[in-house]
Amino acid sequence: MILSIDTTSEFGSIALTEGRQTIEEVLLHSPDGFGHILFTRLEALLARHGLGAGEIECFAAASGPGSFTGVRIGLAAAKGLAAATGKPVVGVSNLRAIAYFGNANLRAVVLDARRGEVYGALYNSALELIGAEVVTKFQAWIETLPKSDFEFVATDFSPFQSFVDPSIPVVNAPRGLAAGIGHIAFEEYKAGRASDAAAIDANYVRRSDAEIK
Repeated sequence: MILSIDTTSEFGSIALTEGRQTIEEVLLHSPDGFGHILFTRLEALLARHGLGAGEIECFAAASGPGSFTGVRIGLAAAKGLAAATGKPVVGVSNLRAIAYFGNANLRAVVLDARRGEVYGALYNSALELIGAEVVTKFQAWIETLPKSDFEFVATDFSPFQSFVDPSIPVVNAPRGLAAGIGHIAFEEYKAGRASDAAAIDANYVRRSDAEIK
């Protein structure tokens, strides 16, 4: 049983999964952040299924990229619950979570990074990263991709559609990534790659304004 959290954008989600099965996923929308609603929603989700936090075997959270504050809130919640219950935790890249919903052997994942840039990554069907996750201009990123035999995967590809060959398949991933994160976390847990809370860190890809200054 895994409890997973994604608060990395204003469209978040939480999910309860067991193995490869989704027990329940709850979509969240909070443009002003999730700090004031997250634990109430988590408690309600567990209560609906007659569970306490101590009965969860592993916690998982989206580790970014995304909103810096949003990434920290979700990770802190998962790490806090893991530390309090003595259970392991898994951090899952948002880009990897989006790739989970693809179909092809090679999946070019793109996510709007604002400021005229995108977060981009290429994954295979085993959700292994091919190269590094990057933040760059969309045109610069697509020039690094294979010439064929891949698909784009995104929660919203509409801003980029006019810039790419229309013959390349596009898969629309759901805005709610928590269930996918839970399924990825299950595989990590089963393989012995879940960690204690102190070992999990954010995956910002882009440095914060404070770090740049």
